[in-house]
Amino acid sequence: MDVLASRILLHPLDPDATRRFYAETLGLAVFREWGEGAHRGTVFFLGNGLLEVSGGASGPADAATRILLQVRDLAAERERLAHAGVAIAQEPETKPWGLIEMLVRDPDGRAIVLVEVPPEHPQRRAV
Repeated sequence: MDVLASRILLHPLDPDATRRFYAETLGLAVFREWGEGAHRGTVFFLGNGLLEVSGGASGPADAATRILLQVRDLAAERERLAHAGVAIAQEPETKPWGLIEMLVRDPDGRAIVLVEVPPEHPQRRAV
């Protein structure tokens, strides 16, 4: 398989609330938008990937699916999101594998794992 591009595709229960969450609350930059009403779509930058919010869902988000976002300063993001009214589902903690992780949820309850790689972690060091 020769993959040229990729993106995560979300069909939320409430597309407008989900778009606002990813754009305004998380602060993701918009890559592309199209359409209106039920045919509106928005694609956000996710660092080295893309996240598309379009269409609609007839049921809740799959609990097995998580979006992982690596951030520079997890403590600062935690404070910013809490101040914006986002419930922190799991407070930041250092995991056994050495990454600092925190969990929040989008309007559909989809898990978003925010991760900080500490300076001393092997992922930051060339071997």
